[in-house]
Amino acid sequence: MPTIKFITENKSIEVPEGANLRDEAIKAGVDVYRWRHKYINCRGKGTCGTCRVLIKKGMENTSPKGGWEKFRLGVSLVSIGFEDQMRLSCQTKVLGDIEVETQPALNMSGEQFW
Repeated sequence: MPTIKFITENKSIEVPEGANLRDEAIKAGVDVYRWRHKYINCRGKGTCGTCRVLIKKGMENTSPKGGWEKFRLGVSLVSIGFEDQMRLSCQTKVLGDIEVETQPALNMSGEQFW
């Protein structure tokens, strides 16, 4: 069984292969949402982009980004500087061991942004 390590929460869980990252995080008590988005979100449909996470290790052990996910992350400017690591947890299937940073900060001051 794949293991998800949540870096911010210092918590690891085992999940079935192909499990949805958002669903498994919620079951484990890990909050992928910030502030008001805990209550106002798309409930895992991939349309709001508020469940974004950084895959710090094991990106190759996740499902490929779909077209909608690429679009959603691209238009929201949240992935600037983290294009290769940012994922929507609701659109990510876990295929092997990964390390995840939940609720990543925006990179609005780095050279990647400007």
